[in-house]
Amino acid sequence: MSALRFDQVAKRYPGGIEAVSGVSFEVGKGEMVVLSGHSGAGKSTLLRMIPAIERPTEGRVVVNGQDVGKLKRSGVAILRRNLGVIFQDRKLLFDRTVFDNVMLPLAIAGFAPREAARRVRAALDKVGLLEREKAYPIALSGGEQQRLAIARAVVNRPSLLIADEPTAHLDPAYAHDIAQMFRSFNGVGVTVIVATPDEALFAPYGARRIVLDHGRLVTEEAVP
Repeated sequence: MSALRFDQVAKRYPGGIEAVSGVSFEVGKGEMVVLSGHSGAGKSTLLRMIPAIERPTEGRVVVNGQDVGKLKRSGVAILRRNLGVIFQDRKLLFDRTVFDNVMLPLAIAGFAPREAARRVRAALDKVGLLEREKAYPIALSGGEQQRLAIARAVVNRPSLLIADEPTAHLDPAYAHDIAQMFRSFNGVGVTVIVATPDEALFAPYGARRIVLDHGRLVTEEAVP
């Protein structure tokens, strides 16, 4: 069974705007995929359909054997527990500490406090922020904020990790570190899908590239 399959997926918005059109591809379990294309190509829309933030207008999005477009609200909640999602704007809570930001998805999922705290500290350690657990996001650099967003995305130990331009606006050293983190998650079996203009960062890791152009898939190949 594949981790993810898009089958002739289209997404249209009011006014006839078609963000994604006739897209079909498959991602195997444990694979790393880089999604690239020009600004406005449909990358973010495509990623948002995986956790059912957006629903396809046509076609099927299948995640771990489930047709996402047919899931009810309770089914979507269960689906998302197996996904890690990193948004472009990070969506951090600036009135909560680093620790509490990462704790949030575990609290929602109903983890026991002791086990949740153990997982939070393990995730923060993985991204190099354990010593900053009592800090607030405003006190972190841009690269550290991105690490915090990654820790929150992986604290549930997801089988599928999705990231929308995680290296944007970071200096080259931080961007390289972030790419290495995704490789480390992929190395332990997590399926990784990254939308990025910095695809060369992922070339050493054997990632496959999927290229979108005006909402259509035009290329599938190894990252050059």
